[in-house]
Amino acid sequence: MDNNIKEAANGKGAMNRRSFLAGAAGMGVVAMSGMLSGCAAPKSADSKASSDAQASSSTDWVGKAPDVGTVSNTITCDVLVVGGGTGGLFTACSAAEEGVHVVLLEKFAHGGGIRDDLGAANSRYQQADGCVIDKQAMAQDMYRYANGYCNQKLHMLWYDNSADAINWYGDRVEERGVKMWHEAAPENPEKVSLYKHWPTGHSPAWPMGSDGKQTLDGATVLTDYANKLGVEFHYETPMVKLVQENDKVIGAIAKQPDGSYIQVNANKGVVVCTGGYGNNPDMIKILQPETLSITSQSLAIPGTDGDGIKACLWVGARMDETHASMLFDRSALAPDAYTEFGGDSKLFWMGSQPWLKVNLAGKRFANEGGGVYDYILHAASHEPHHTYCTIFDSNYPTWAAKFDMHGCSRLFPFENGAPSNMTIQAIQGMNKGLLEQGYIQQADTIEELADKLGVPKDALVATVKRNNELYDKGIDEDFGKEPFRLSRVDTPPYYGARQAGRLLCTMDGIIINEKLQAMREDGTAIEGLYVIGNDSGGYYATSYPNQSTGNACGRTVTFGRLVGKQLAKK
Repeated sequence: MDNNIKEAANGKGAMNRRSFLAGAAGMGVVAMSGMLSGCAAPKSADSKASSDAQASSSTDWVGKAPDVGTVSNTITCDVLVVGGGTGGLFTACSAAEEGVHVVLLEKFAHGGGIRDDLGAANSRYQQADGCVIDKQAMAQDMYRYANGYCNQKLHMLWYDNSADAINWYGDRVEERGVKMWHEAAPENPEKVSLYKHWPTGHSPAWPMGSDGKQTLDGATVLTDYANKLGVEFHYETPMVKLVQENDKVIGAIAKQPDGSYIQVNANKGVVVCTGGYGNNPDMIKILQPETLSITSQSLAIPGTDGDGIKACLWVGARMDETHASMLFDRSALAPDAYTEFGGDSKLFWMGSQPWLKVNLAGKRFANEGGGVYDYILHAASHEPHHTYCTIFDSNYPTWAAKFDMHGCSRLFPFENGAPSNMTIQAIQGMNKGLLEQGYIQQADTIEELADKLGVPKDALVATVKRNNELYDKGIDEDFGKEPFRLSRVDTPPYYGARQAGRLLCTMDGIIINEKLQAMREDGTAIEGLYVIGNDSGGYYATSYPNQSTGNACGRTVTFGRLVGKQLAKK
């Protein structure tokens, strides 16, 4: 277990290097600069004591399980599911299908929704398209993305069971008259990417109303299905803590809408799936200060406050020691702004495309290609203010078609007709709005664009010239970007935007085994406690394999279906 977690869980709060860096990243405020402070001159004894106190208090995010006093009511079920989002609904439906009594606790008035882009290997949809995902090759790629900080058996568990989860979900949406699409993207020998693409994504083609709004969604489909199966929903009833007897988790205590407490006992097991801690900046500040330093906003689902992870830690579970988030390179900043978590920024979807990108000195600093969204952010962490600029010209729709991007950065339909998450027409509309709001800058010359972005004119002119030379040569001699992802910047008007990252979700959590049980520090399983989704760990580290579309959501629904069926049969 990470020293911060062990110390905080034990009430020690001792300062170590990570907690010091976390304190330096932002002293007790949510909208902090996010940039780690550098070394300073020695402080006085009083000043040092104050700093120690601040850094020590920064470990208090774990806290202790609260004393709730009197419980007004106790109910008993077979399976208790904590969290009504993607993982919770799959778990509840799968358990209830087996005829057991399921109770689901959800902190909001409705569930968190079902994410589209669900990753699977060799579903019936992939098989129909002649798509085969190689188990060994993909497992090794996942291992590399995690730098070995993972339990490969969990990767194999997803591979072997993901098709069943997606096929089952396909049945549910097709019962409602909705078609399930598979992201079909066969390899093109003329466009070999530096990063292997795995066409794993699946998304329903939800119907749209005349007002352009979606008229059906996955949460509605599965909630309706769960109600038919007899799942007992308790909305606006957040879990407060888990209940443990003789080292076994037997249930949970939750707070009801009227402020009273209810205890739900589960004969077969409790499944925690509350979505991670993407909306808890204090936890991120402690565990992932580097994430705050390269991002400007969080797009995490509301309610992902780390409650589930903390409840598991209170009963002795172990958390990942290496932490990770899913990050997108899609924040546009004002032309005089720097990367600052909680600062002013707008969603710039096209930012993930492999345009020419320069630092604030007007110089190229990394390979922009491949579509691994956080790599450019990691590279920018070495640049002043962790901020960079994206440069493109008026031919950008033509260049975007040539880039052959995949996943949610793709702007054109897939080969089998599956629609992309975002169309080029929608992108043009978004860019127009960003231009009008002053987040994208437009200029008739590169010199003028440099002035508007606040970078040296001579340097940017030289960088653009070199970029165009490399395109003409058909080889990126400087950073090795794929030839088909090179583009010229030669047709005015020219465009540019300062950029930073966006946090989608955290991906580190409670260590689990292949039965999806929460594990202790000594390697034993906590009987009665199961964890899935972004509350669970042992799967990702450092980066996210977003060249496997829907990888995280695919893990969540696969393990949700597995644990629901498994517990029902206990």
